[in-house]
Amino acid sequence: MSEGPFLFEIRRIRNNENSTDAYDALYSNTSLSQIESFYLWLMDQLRLPPHGRLLDVSCGAGELMRLAAQRGLCATGIDISEVVARAAKRTVTGSAQVCAAAGESLPFADASFDFVTNIGSLEHFIDPALGVREMSRVLRHNGQAFVLVPNTFSLLSNIWIAFRHGHTSVDEQPIQRYGARADWAALLEQNGLCVQRTLKYERPLPRTRADWQLYLRKPKQMLRAFAAPLVPLNLAFCFLYVCLRE
Repeated sequence: MSEGPFLFEIRRIRNNENSTDAYDALYSNTSLSQIESFYLWLMDQLRLPPHGRLLDVSCGAGELMRLAAQRGLCATGIDISEVVARAAKRTVTGSAQVCAAAGESLPFADASFDFVTNIGSLEHFIDPALGVREMSRVLRHNGQAFVLVPNTFSLLSNIWIAFRHGHTSVDEQPIQRYGARADWAALLEQNGLCVQRTLKYERPLPRTRADWQLYLRKPKQMLRAFAAPLVPLNLAFCFLYVCLRE
């Protein structure tokens, strides 16, 4: 199934109500959080100042919000799942706020934020184009958006899995989409964001004792992290787009 001329889609649901129910059920039984080193790597790439308002769209359990708040930003998060939104409220402290809402209908006024992040979530939206327009809408003039999305032609993921098993990598989320680098960039730019830089993501180098121990138990992940510099941008696992709201 295809969302458009360039996004490959695998869909298990039909509407937004089912998506909310599906994510509540999913978060009630599992965690979609990444390792701590991922969020530390991400904060390095975002280069955020120690001030300003940040909205994390599809914030999950709030790990990125927690780090942003520690840096001094006023962090707000939304997620379609009430279950994980409650978990995020327990993760963050201070003035950080979390609410349950769909990314295609952000409950905020125009130009409310200096920064918007959407990390590994846009590919799961019912309507990704509308989600981008909403991110653009709530950003102030010259505000920045950071969007991480998966690559159809990931050398160490989709291509390798297709080579070995003959199918595409599929997770348990209700909707999964993949696009090539220029495809995702076109979606962003056609809906209100201007791509300034495109970074690649494979696996983060371990930065904590727990992550070192995890990698030692999973040496293939360790090898993938160290091989990341050798992977060409167009064949990366994911793309991190640094965008401007003009």
